[in-house]
Amino acid sequence: MAKAIMIQGTMSNAGKSLLTAGLCRIFHQDGYRVAPFKSQNMALNSYITEEGLEMGRAQVMQAEAAGIKPSVLMNPILLKPTNDLGSQVIVNGEVLGNMPARDYFAYKKNLIPDIKKAYHALEQDYDIIVIEGAGSPAEINLKKDDLVNMGLAKMVKAPVLLVGDIDRGGVFAQLVGTLELLEQEERNMVKGLIINKFRGDKTILDPGVEMLEERCHIPVVGVAPYMQLEVDDEDSLTERFHGTGEVGLVDLAVIRLPRISNFTDFNPFEMIPGVSLRYVTSPAELKNPDMILLPGTKNTMEDLLWMRQNGLEAAIKKTAGFGTVIFGICGGYQMLGDTLKDPDGVEAGGELQGMELLPMDTVFTASKTRTRVKGQFQKVGGILEGLSHKELEGYEIHMGISYLNENCPQMTTLTNYAAGQALTSKPDGAFCKTVYGTYVHGIFDKEQVAREIVIALGKKKGVDLTDVEAVDFAALKEAEYDKLAKGLRENMDMDKIYEILNAGI
Repeated sequence: MAKAIMIQGTMSNAGKSLLTAGLCRIFHQDGYRVAPFKSQNMALNSYITEEGLEMGRAQVMQAEAAGIKPSVLMNPILLKPTNDLGSQVIVNGEVLGNMPARDYFAYKKNLIPDIKKAYHALEQDYDIIVIEGAGSPAEINLKKDDLVNMGLAKMVKAPVLLVGDIDRGGVFAQLVGTLELLEQEERNMVKGLIINKFRGDKTILDPGVEMLEERCHIPVVGVAPYMQLEVDDEDSLTERFHGTGEVGLVDLAVIRLPRISNFTDFNPFEMIPGVSLRYVTSPAELKNPDMILLPGTKNTMEDLLWMRQNGLEAAIKKTAGFGTVIFGICGGYQMLGDTLKDPDGVEAGGELQGMELLPMDTVFTASKTRTRVKGQFQKVGGILEGLSHKELEGYEIHMGISYLNENCPQMTTLTNYAAGQALTSKPDGAFCKTVYGTYVHGIFDKEQVAREIVIALGKKKGVDLTDVEAVDFAALKEAEYDKLAKGLRENMDMDKIYEILNAGI
């Protein structure tokens, strides 16, 4: 049976996901079979496994760090917020339904058997399970029926490492305050403290660390440095949304929709020299980019209305009229059409006029398309004609079907290859003049696709970028996981962490 260790944090974005990934990498490097686990994840960045099941992207990143394939066993419950008061509930990779927060809070204890089943299945195949908590374990209004922090730690008998974020200040108050709000039984399960995202001279921090240990009677097992890493972010707390705003030789603007999802689609462009990738929320921030990217969203209709109300839709249509390239993915692709119809109330209900940049209509359906795909671009016209016949790979995750009008050529042909599904080919995407769209997440991950787009955008403005080299994103992430592990080994007491792991509770 696997041994377990759990990472909990004093708050959201304390660095639990990366520390979990780092420990997964270290244990993997040390020769152990290791898997990540998070019982309940709330995020709009999700992923489709080879079996066609949906899970949180953070556990995918952690599985990559552990050198294994992602499995929904690592994230049995995924909550995807649909609005400020409710979420789509996904259990074992399948949609259970939409629930208001209060209803889910009352219902969630019914999911404990699913959590236990997933965890015990992992126990059979791995030596170590590194568990990630969510938010803070000290939310006293949420502790009843907790199944993701101390409730889970008790359930699977996992010792806890509590992480505080020094970058946001008040790290000693974070750690001491969290421990003070725990019940004594819960406090006894915390076997180590970690100060995360430290910058500067550690000797200045040492007296505080000593006082923290004296007050809490729990060892500080590490002061982890602030590290800039190119790995997938999980949700809206990403620092990618707060870039420098500087414009490169080729300038790409991503519309930061209120319910933006799977923005990791655009990460490959950040790795190309001379390319700037900016996230914008207003016409003033949009400026004059070479390409505008419309990302996926959990609510296409409401996010389109948001753009309509704040003037971004008009600004985008104006730039399209001047020949700027517009590229939509998933919900962003749906927005580009003539109409959005929701007869069954899957999203906002009713019918909404689209941006009318692609001659197509989308009808939302209750069933969700979830599959991994391979394929190739067809004969693509316009500025991005260099994409013609290039191979692509990715996944679909959407509710709705788009119907192209007769004068709207398709952009790609796809083949489903999810395990257990029959191999089938189908058309996907569309293009018209300088406007392009697709349902495929990850379409830019292949080096040749991102590179051809950058070359074409450079050519349009008279810049020769034929020598530009795109990055093998998979290889880059492998190097980044090793960098993360090295940084943690140098700044964490791994002997003590192994001692805590082996002792259990």
